[in-house]
Amino acid sequence: MRVSEAMSREVRIASPDQSIAEAAQIMAEIDAGSLPVGEEDRLVGMITDRDIAIRGVAKSCEPDTKVREVMTPDVKYCFEDEDLAHVAKNMGNIQVRRLPVLNRQKRLVGIVSLGDVATETQPRHAGEALKKVSEAGGLHGQSLAGIR
Repeated sequence: MRVSEAMSREVRIASPDQSIAEAAQIMAEIDAGSLPVGEEDRLVGMITDRDIAIRGVAKSCEPDTKVREVMTPDVKYCFEDEDLAHVAKNMGNIQVRRLPVLNRQKRLVGIVSLGDVATETQPRHAGEALKKVSEAGGLHGQSLAGIR
């Protein structure tokens, strides 16, 4: 099965110049824990509810703090034509629960989550990925040393 068959196509994008309060409101509206961050038609980062809660609170950020101050700028992504089981394994290896999905022209076309993997493939793929995602450390580790 290809990523395009399981991904969510309706994706909201945050701007790096939006406030973290606005990003949190968007997440609440769409019932999601992360948003791709885009600027001038390019992905420049990801912001998660965890980034806002932990990085923002740890730095005593105000609600009007810009998304760019707490987002993760190292964007990991997958392509819509990739094998979903392979992408799930990669999600576990890089310890993320959601990935932006791009077409081969590197345009955002969706987002895939471990929930999508769980409902569209054999449950073991999602389970194996979730086990790795849940291990300490990883790309979105929230140690104070990693806070900008």
